[in-house]
This record gives sequence, structure tokens and C-alpha cells, in this order.
Amino acid sequence: MSDSETDLCVVGGGPAGMMCGFLFARAGVRTIVLEKHGDFLRDFRGDTVHPSTLDLFDELGLLDVLLQRPHDKLSHVGAVVGGREVRIADFTHLPRPGNFTALMPQWEFLDFLSGEAKKLPAFSLRMECEAVGLERDGGRVEGIRTQSGDVIRARLVIAADGRGSVLRKAANLPLYDLGAPIDVYWFRVPKDRTPENRTQGYIDHGQMVVLIDRGDYYQCARVIAKGGAEAIKAQGIDRFREEVVAVAPVLAGRIDAVRSFDDVKLLSVSLDRLTRWHTPGLLAIGDAAHAMSPVGGVGINLAIQDAVAAANILAGPMTRGEDPDRLTSRVQERRMLPVKVIQAIQRTVHERVIGAAFRSEAPKVGVLPKLVNAMPPLQRIPARILGLGIRREHIRSPKA
Repeated sequence: MSDSETDLCVVGGGPAGMMCGFLFARAGVRTIVLEKHGDFLRDFRGDTVHPSTLDLFDELGLLDVLLQRPHDKLSHVGAVVGGREVRIADFTHLPRPGNFTALMPQWEFLDFLSGEAKKLPAFSLRMECEAVGLERDGGRVEGIRTQSGDVIRARLVIAADGRGSVLRKAANLPLYDLGAPIDVYWFRVPKDRTPENRTQGYIDHGQMVVLIDRGDYYQCARVIAKGGAEAIKAQGIDRFREEVVAVAPVLAGRIDAVRSFDDVKLLSVSLDRLTRWHTPGLLAIGDAAHAMSPVGGVGINLAIQDAVAAANILAGPMTRGEDPDRLTSRVQERRMLPVKVIQAIQRTVHERVIGAAFRSEAPKVGVLPKLVNAMPPLQRIPARILGLGIRREHIRSPKA
């Protein structure tokens, strides 16, 4: 066992945690980031880096370097409903440079960000270091305990340890569950490279499948009713493949790459948020504060916006020796509106789009999607909401 001290301990090396670690260390705050895994190589993570995030890296002077990492550019979002193609959002009219969505493997994104953070003298990253509990002094969180028994004491702990957050549970932060009526089966299907990215959603035959074009393969998401995974699995992999191809015929001829359910991963979808993100000595952000549905691929970008807001509000005062506890509530106040708005949109999509898809064997394109598809200028509105979000953040934290 050993004890160590720092100004800030960030638990979780995902997008929210790593962005936090980078920005606070950039301001001169002594920062330790803990990541329980030995690397970032985990499949079926959020890979959509939206324009709001690209703009943040541009403000940091790092966008050109980031885009040297493998990625594909997505300029439009659309769907095929009952065999009819509908275009929903057009990112190309957003202000440059962030006028597209970058499809970048999350391990590439995190490896890049951690590499930039390691250049900062105030930053430290500990891999294979899992936080399992909180250290308290009276009613205040003073640090964390690791699985190996070590104690890291900090002026502030930021919980960025995901939707199954150990720390938010240990801190007894109140959780409001909005309910999610869907789960997702993730799998890969190989494809030929094409000049244009062909990311698209497919709705037909009472099913919904989303294909994310990753160059030489599709990252596929079959959306299913909550709790329906075992029934689908019991029907066998042949039936699974047949139903997927019926919805997304583009996969015919390659679907045999999904050999068994060992090639399929179930994501249990959550939609919830803390009603209080903080307690003395601790602040929750990202999925630890608000689990998002995969609808729109916005989770990673909301998490990064949280990290930027936290650094904007807390980093400067912490470098001056001020007490962070008096400011953590301001992070929640700043970020709660965007979370509520996006979650409300996701709930609407769950009920009116996905729910309608499950109820109809022969779906029809609604009046509003028809109008948006027929009038391209209208596609700028959903692109702005999806790409830039609500009350987006800009880099205002200091640089040491």
C-alpha cells in the first residue's frame, strides 16, 4: 500500500476523463488520471467525433495533428426507410473547420489525447489502476482507494468512470432513470472501401439496423426491444443474419462473417442522469453523470463538453489555490440544460421512430422527414443540433 497526493484525481480514461486530465494539467493543476484497463483497445465504443469536438481541438491548435490519425469524414446523415432513401442532416454548411463528423476509432482518439497530455509536466496517467472506493474525512471526499489498496488523496476527485460508475454509487449521488426501451446488438461486417462514406440507418420489416461505415467494414448496430436479446439468441445465428439482411440488403454476401453470437456484443442501453452531480470533494461528468442512448452518437461529444466546462470553471481557481467545492455546482448548472434537451430528443426518437419501426412491417417516411429530404436547406437544422449541440463550450481554461 502507498499514499500519494495530487490536486486533481480523474477516475476513468475515456473521452471525458482524458479531456479533463489534459485541460487541467494544461492549466498547471497537478492531475492524475486513472484507467482500469491496460490499453484503449476496446471495440464498439463511440467513434463519432462531432463538429463541436473538432472545433475544440481547433481552438487548442491540435486539430490538424488529430486528423492525421485514421478517420473517415461523414458529411451527411440519412436513412433508408422501407426502401426509400431519406437525407436528414447536412454538416457541410456548418462553420469550418468542423463541417463534418470524423469517424475515428476511440482508441486512436484516446491514444492521441493521452499522448498530448503526457507532454505536460502536471499530468500523470496510471493504466491498470482501478478505483474501488472513496476516502473521506467526515462528510468530504478526500481521495480514492484503488483495487491494489493504494490511496490517492486529492483536492478534487472527478468521476468519469462511465455509466456503471463506482464512484457515483459510493458518493450516493441521486440518479433519475428516464428508461430506455431498447438494447443494441453490435457486430462487424466486412465491406469494400468506397469514395463516399456510406453510414446509414435502415428501417424495414419491423426492424432497425444502423451501419457505420469504417472503411473496410461496417460497424453494425441492430436495435432490439429492451430485454429481447435472449429470445433473438435462442432463434440461432442463421435467423439473426437473415433478419439483418432483410432490413439492410447491402450486407448480403458478407453477413456470413458473423459466424456465431461470439461475434456479436450486446449493449444494454441506459438513459439516466444524476439530479446532483457533486458532493464535497467530488464531481461527476460524462456518462457517470448522464448515460446517453446511442441515438445520434452524441455521448462522447457531450462528455467532452462536460470536461471543457469543468476546466473552464475550475482549473483557473484551482491553480490559485481556491476551494473547488464552491464551484462544482456551477458545472452542473452549465451542463444540465444540454443534457436534458438531448435526452428529451433521444426519448422522442425511441418512442416515435424506433417504436414505430418495431410496430410496422412496411414503414412509411413521415411528413417532416419528407419535407427535410425535399428541401436541402432544412437539413442544416438537424445538422446544427446534432453536430454542435446545445449551449456548446469553448476553450476558456488557462494555459500554464
